[in-house]
Amino acid sequence: MKRSLVLAGGGMRVAWQAGVMRALAEEGLEFHHVDGSSGGILTAGMLLSGVSPEEMCTRWSGVNVKDFGSALPAGDYLKGPWALPAIGDADGILNKVFPALGINDATIRGRAAEPGAVEGSFNVVEFTEKRCHAIDATAIDAELMAAGMSLPIFLTPLRRDGKIWTDAVWMRDANVAEALRRGAEEVWLIWCIGNSPYWGDGPLEQYVHMIEMSAMGALLADFEVASAAGREFVLHVVRPEHPLPLDPEFYLGRIDADTLIGMGYRDARAYLDAMTPAGVPKDASCTAMTEPAAGVRFNDTLRGELDGSPLTFKATVVLPTAGSTVSPQFTGFLEHPLFGGRVFFSDGRVVTEGHDVTYRARIRLDGGWQDVSLTRTLRDDPGPDAWTDSRQALLKVDGLGVGSLSADLTMTLADAAALLASVEPVGAHGFVDRAEAVASFAANGLRELLARY
Repeated sequence: MKRSLVLAGGGMRVAWQAGVMRALAEEGLEFHHVDGSSGGILTAGMLLSGVSPEEMCTRWSGVNVKDFGSALPAGDYLKGPWALPAIGDADGILNKVFPALGINDATIRGRAAEPGAVEGSFNVVEFTEKRCHAIDATAIDAELMAAGMSLPIFLTPLRRDGKIWTDAVWMRDANVAEALRRGAEEVWLIWCIGNSPYWGDGPLEQYVHMIEMSAMGALLADFEVASAAGREFVLHVVRPEHPLPLDPEFYLGRIDADTLIGMGYRDARAYLDAMTPAGVPKDASCTAMTEPAAGVRFNDTLRGELDGSPLTFKATVVLPTAGSTVSPQFTGFLEHPLFGGRVFFSDGRVVTEGHDVTYRARIRLDGGWQDVSLTRTLRDDPGPDAWTDSRQALLKVDGLGVGSLSADLTMTLADAAALLASVEPVGAHGFVDRAEAVASFAANGLRELLARY
């Protein structure tokens, strides 16, 4: 069975796809063809450059997202906003982001020319003809890859030999048609563009909505053409339950690559646990998402030592506001040489009992699953000092070959400061709702869990 991996766009947020790829690799899934569009070009470029899914996660953690933006010559900005070519250009992507992620166009071309190699394609629009080109991996180069990520307004297009090359997102954000053209019988679509009923106000939200409409319109058209031609194939879709944070949140440090990777791993694991051989319907429901409950998201990091090596537990927690019927959840990772480095959490949830607040999850080690818990005991004293009350925690990992593991972890002052700095509203739109969500967390913090669960 020929299996294609179709990597949709999503801007810098495609760091999420690294977590997805980590989970798919753990299941032994292999692909005969890899296709990338828009931001998905980064993931496709890494895979076709020979970067393993585990290394993809590590490399994304080291990327400086500010490198995605690079300035135009000063003279361009003097032209004024109505004659400005774009906000910036793709030099940062070419010279900094690609090397940081291990993307090398010469390596891609060389590997693609080898007998039995995984096929690759990169989608770039040629503006003069208004046509999307699925450029084969044997013919791709770094400038064309960067052009395929050069979203109009934000980055200038590539001008070469009288033609203009730019991001394909307005024509297609996921080229299922190319996968079928190459004979795919099973398509794995990795989708991180939002697709919820929510319509937001303001130019950024509505610019994103236009992308969402174009992306879904092209995807549905691919399905309709395949159906009309009697082309049968199995479709699997990995997508977030809720829309991912937009690029500005990543760029401004309100969310980081580790958080997105953890979300991707969680979402892939959720699909793998529930999937059937028949896949999912080839209609709009395959990428449908819901808006999250109003609340806040924050990073909770604790550290310790085990066998002379540092041990790190990092959780990105989504805490609904008071009155919500939605339970708190978390994603993240556990890192120590005993686990081979960093392992990501699946099924992360928060459980309370008395004054104990426990993070519970699973990690995959040596092909099997182990249960992880981290418990804090919160003192019920007054004042907004939850982080002081809960600095100490007990970590347990069950089911290891050497038996259960336990270790004492501590939240440092720096980690406490990072937690407060990371607090960001979710599911809240508009200044007032966002401010209320943050104020609720500032007043109650983790202690609010005790009163509600």
